[in-house]
Amino acid sequence: MTPNALLDEILRLPPADRLRLVEDVWDSLAASPDVVGVPEWHREELDQRLDDPTEQATLSWEDVRAHLGRPKP
Repeated sequence: MTPNALLDEILRLPPADRLRLVEDVWDSLAASPDVVGVPEWHREELDQRLDDPTEQATLSWEDVRAHLGRPKP
């Protein structure tokens, strides 16, 4: 089966089944993270952030939680 044919079959599934499929695929990738490479730009960003361990988050968890609890304008 070609990737396009497989996608067509997946898109015919009900939303709940598609979501379950996405979860199963994600779990299969998470089970063997070594087969999923990390892009070089991710490594560069992590290295850059780790270069300054004193850097602080701009928002506290309390601020984030309060922001998430607000209704959208």
